[in-house]
Amino acid sequence: MRLALPALEPFLARNLEKEIRKDVRVVQCAGDALASGAPPGAAVARKLLAEARGIDREFLASVTRLPVRIELPYDRIEPLRLRRIELGLALSYRILKLWQGGERLRGAQARKELAREMQDIFGLYCEETAALSGGVRIPSLLAPLRARLADLLLQEMRRAAAGLTQDIAAQKSR
Repeated sequence: MRLALPALEPFLARNLEKEIRKDVRVVQCAGDALASGAPPGAAVARKLLAEARGIDREFLASVTRLPVRIELPYDRIEPLRLRRIELGLALSYRILKLWQGGERLRGAQARKELAREMQDIFGLYCEETAALSGGVRIPSLLAPLRARLADLLLQEMRRAAAGLTQDIAAQKSR
């Protein structure tokens, strides 16, 4: 496992950058919707889903020299991804609207709700990652480790998500 990780680090770093780009677009679209005066609807979520495919294609083209090949099972991941986008848009819109009005997420109930919403988003992301793991093709030498690596990654993602949502819920008002 220790031998595999250095070879996969560039891939994992590029993958993280790709996911950040997608999330930034969700927040930008929520801000655009707020500026227009109407919450983002299903059309915005579908547009972002299409943009996500484009970002995926760019990512896949950039990792051709790495020892990893990915075949994305869109039929399995897109329903999860669309739901995650919808939740992210709604949450971003709500937070931006509060900030626009000079409010903050101060109350314990607001923090608990935010933690629950983030847990839902993180849960969908974990499900999407699990669905993607079957599409990852690695060198035959590392193939026996693929399932173990995918399992460890998913466990770590779930642990991190639980920790983040607990931190949000426990955050003191400022």
